[in-house]
Amino acid sequence: MPSMTLKVLLPFEIFVEETDVSSIVVETPQGSFGLLPLRLDCVAALVPGILSFEAAGQGEVFLAVDEGVIVKTGPAVVVSVRRALRGDDLSRLRKAVEQEFLTLDAQEEEMRTAMDKLETGFMQRFAMLEDRSS
Repeated sequence: MPSMTLKVLLPFEIFVEETDVSSIVVETPQGSFGLLPLRLDCVAALVPGILSFEAAGQGEVFLAVDEGVIVKTGPAVVVSVRRALRGDDLSRLRKAVEQEFLTLDAQEEEMRTAMDKLETGFMQRFAMLEDRSS
């Protein structure tokens, strides 16, 4: 039976590295998103929420993850997030998501706003360059 490998990356470490994973479920801006070994390759943005996966010999495992991205390439799945917690108690993990990941301090929110403005300006300039070269 086909399986996947799963790596969950944090900014400064590999948080989880599992082999023989049969399914993965993550939360995206559009809702829950499931991956099976034979699914086509894909990329999706993640919102703070619960990532669950089934690995041989472990049953279902739950991780609370912050926002990030998931990339599936063949049997390899890489999740890159800012923060993650592993736990057995799903209700505690859900509370951790609500308390730690969804509550952004004012400084972080200001930084995100500034980055959004920079990205918008970059994209507008890039679009103008594209128009000029056409």
